[in-house]
This record gives sequence, structure tokens and C-alpha cells, in this order.
Amino acid sequence: MSPPTNAENSFSVFPPLHLRAVVGAERARSGASSPEVGDRGMAGAASAASVERVKDRATGLDKFVLREARGSSVEVYLYGGQVTFWKNNFGHQLLFVSNKATFKPPKAIRGGIQICFPQLGSHGVLEQHGFARNRFWSVDESPPPFPVATSNCHIDLILKSSQEDLKIWPHSYEFRLRVALSPRGDLILTSRIKNISSDGKPFQFTFAYHTYFSVSDISEVRVEGLETLDYLDNLQSKNRCTEQGDAVVFESEVDKVYLSAPPKIVIIDHDKKRTLVLRKEGLPDVVVWNPWDKKAKAMPDFGDDEYKNMLCVGAAAIEKPITLRAGEEWLGKQEISAVPSSYSSGQLDPEVIRRMHTI
Repeated sequence: MSPPTNAENSFSVFPPLHLRAVVGAERARSGASSPEVGDRGMAGAASAASVERVKDRATGLDKFVLREARGSSVEVYLYGGQVTFWKNNFGHQLLFVSNKATFKPPKAIRGGIQICFPQLGSHGVLEQHGFARNRFWSVDESPPPFPVATSNCHIDLILKSSQEDLKIWPHSYEFRLRVALSPRGDLILTSRIKNISSDGKPFQFTFAYHTYFSVSDISEVRVEGLETLDYLDNLQSKNRCTEQGDAVVFESEVDKVYLSAPPKIVIIDHDKKRTLVLRKEGLPDVVVWNPWDKKAKAMPDFGDDEYKNMLCVGAAAIEKPITLRAGEEWLGKQEISAVPSSYSSGQLDPEVIRRMHTI
């Protein structure tokens, strides 16, 4: 099954369950019907953004579509709490989803941004990448206040431990996820995980935003900000190595966890003349992955040549698992923005570039 896209408009509108911003000029142009205002205090933002719940006709799965007035949009499935589509203000799809992706539970969706909890990969005893990406999430109707302000265009989801989960991971938790789209088109994911166990026992977990980026040609892409760092090489039994290059480039399969990475990483795509800036909080590590040709051919939900047009780079907490005592909550955030390709990790700040383009 080819992945559904926003451009195909392959959905029917359902009554919105949770709105933080409402319809405006963008919805009027699209011809979509107006949902009710979910928060009267946000009525003044009607011309800025919209959030609506829809059922994708191709997959039968429910998702939320976030739209900003300048043209950016995001799609978030309740299955996996997974972002699959992120379009910037120029209409470019910035995330990769395989043409062979399976949108049929319990199989994870190949692409977008997978929520890896309570473990990444084989860094633990559970199934690959944990179980959060294989569960149906719910709308969080009344999330606790956020410690910092976020965009008004967002959706709050929640995942709670089920009896099925407790059999394989005997810990009670609440996982709150906010997916937000800024007026500039930046994509912001904020996770809050709380230990709600009644037995008073702590638990540990590892975590990652396994983010599949769409790139023009993997051989023309470089990642900056990881130079000189130590990393765990999953292709060499998690052997600890040190990055020797002045940037990470790709000539073969890569499966690495860079340790204690700086809060800002950039992915430079020369052919697309685009740079993606990844900022992170509460997540010290960075995962970098591309399966290359041999492994691509071995994956049934991945095209033989699709490795050429994707790259996974995501914020993570792997080397030192997060420990939460009973009642404690952890927060991990990843923010991604797209800027002109002249930007690199040690040069001009993307905010300055944005201002230059709006003059």
C-alpha cells in the first residue's frame, strides 16, 4: 500500500475532539467545513491555524491534521502517536514514508517519526523499538500545564499502560505527547512520561524520536554537529568508537548512536538546497541510520532503492537510561526547522535567516 498523503486529500472529516486553534483563511481556501471552536479563548486565532480529526480513507485509521495559515501542515495518526507528514510553507514534504509502508496494526508504520519507548532498537529485552509505536493512543482532553509555552496549533495525545503492556513491561506509566506546528512551520514534539506506579518502585527506559527525513540523494547529504563525538556502532555489536570526520557522510549502511551530542544538529541536503535543523532538550544522544542497499532489499515494507532518498536522524536517550521514581515525570523535546542550505551548525542562526527572508 502506498502511503496516504495530505496532497491526495484522502480523508473524511470527523467532529473535532480537541482543538487548540480553529479554522481560518487557510481552511476557507481548502473548502473544508468549519469545526466548532474548542476553546473560546483561541477564537482570535481563527485566521491562523486549524486542527481537525479525520479518518484516512486509504487506511481506515484516524489521524489529526494540523494546518498553519502560511501553508505548513502536519498529520499525526492515533496509531503509534506517529507523525507521517510534515509540509513546510513552500509545500515541500520533509519526512519520508516508504511506498511499501503497512498501515495495518500491529505492524509499525515505516517512516515519519516513530515514538520508540520504552526502548530503542535492541537496547533492552523488549521487541524492536519498544511498543509505543504499535499502540493506539488517545486524545488527552485535559493535559497538565506545560512548563514552557508552545504553539497554539497542536494536538495532545496520551498512552497509558495496558494489561497487555504490563505482561511484558510491568510498570505503570502515563505518556503524554504534544505535537505542535509553529506559525513558521517548525515541527515540535514534546514527550512527558510519568511513573504512576502504586508500589513505589522506580523504572528505567530508553527513548528516541526515530525520525525519517526525506532527502534528494543520500550520497549528497551530510550531518554536522556530531564530529569528534563517541558513538555506539550497532553494526559492530554496539562497539564504542569516535567520529573522525568533520561531518557524517554516507557511503554504506550506518546504524549509530552518537553520545552526549550538542543540543543542535543539522542535516544539509545539497541537491535540495535545504538544511534541516534539529534541536533537542532532555535527550542527550542522537540516532543516525540508513539501511543501504542490502538491508533495504531484506525489509518487506521498504523499497529496494528507497534508501537513497531517506535518512534517520533523531534525538534519543540511550547510553544512560532514564530512571523515574514513583510520581516523577520526565520531559524530552525535539524541534525541527527547515532553513536555506547556506546554513551550517557553526554559522548563521536560522532565526536570522528567517528574518532576512521576510524583509
